[in-house]
Amino acid sequence: MNRALTLHDLIVAGIALAAGIAAGVLLRAILRWLGERASRTRWSGDDLIVDALRTLVPWAAIAAGAAVAATALPLTSRVGHNVNMTLTALLILAATLTAARVVTGLVRSLAQSRSGVAGSASIFVNITRVVVLAMGFLVMLQTLGVSIAPLLTALGVGGLAVALALQDTLANLFAGVHILAAKTVQPGDYIRLSSGEEGYVEDINWRNTVVRNLSNNLVIIPNAQLAGTNMTNYSRPEQQLSITVQVGVGYDSDLEHVERVTNEVVEQVMTAITGAVPDHEPAVRFHTFGDSRIGFTVILGVGEFSDQYRIKHEFIKRLHQRYRAEGISVPAPKRTVTVQQTELPTAAIPQQRGATDAVR
Repeated sequence: MNRALTLHDLIVAGIALAAGIAAGVLLRAILRWLGERASRTRWSGDDLIVDALRTLVPWAAIAAGAAVAATALPLTSRVGHNVNMTLTALLILAATLTAARVVTGLVRSLAQSRSGVAGSASIFVNITRVVVLAMGFLVMLQTLGVSIAPLLTALGVGGLAVALALQDTLANLFAGVHILAAKTVQPGDYIRLSSGEEGYVEDINWRNTVVRNLSNNLVIIPNAQLAGTNMTNYSRPEQQLSITVQVGVGYDSDLEHVERVTNEVVEQVMTAITGAVPDHEPAVRFHTFGDSRIGFTVILGVGEFSDQYRIKHEFIKRLHQRYRAEGISVPAPKRTVTVQQTELPTAAIPQQRGATDAVR
């Protein structure tokens, strides 16, 4: 210390620290006002940036005030250097956490906009967060004077042992990245595996794929298993799909009339029921002479896989009601069986009678 600490030094340091705190409070209020304006825009990225800056900027102002206060005090060069390094490290830590928050938020927002669902592919979010935090940690160590070259060398050597110990985890990790990169499955898709599991993909994380079935239960599938099995994706290349309903009418029905009435019911269902495809062209295809009826297939259009149950329900109800009004019969399955009785030979009758007497 070159000189003694005076009251003037304390006053200047206090003013500098108070100014930094006041600037932090003022900047936080300004950023809150900007956040209200950002919430009115369509892009969610500005909300994330402003919200993250509300944490970083006030602390940066306080750190700047503390740095100015430290220079106003008669500190030794070593103490001043340590104070500056500590404040710089704290500022880098805050900036790293803020950057990780902003970048992961933008990645999550991008995943949501691509998939169109509330869930997201958290595997990309987690990888991005780890990369940003690791880079910030290395920069902070370098700022504090810690050499990161030995650390990187040790990580490179130890990475082989970690990779061998975590083979299954790494296999699931890279399988999840491959699934998302190939765009075979995205969050929000409805899938069905060859093993029978089916449902909406809720999330693809670093190890598992979370699927929610129609009974609102979660099915956890390892990414490696999902990548190596046969799978039907009902949301690709588009969510709209066609479903079929099997119908049959009696042989005495006028098929032209049946086709016309059925098409009218299909058009009514497609325009009135939520989840149907209004511009779907009705299609009726006769295909079978059955035991008691003429069978045909009705093709309906639905917006997504889970809508088919409601649309089938409404279509069958309305079709049955319309057939009854039009007098079109839908016969129950039946089969005519003819039994032919043959007379026994005359010579066999006494023999059968003698056997009966022996029993008595």
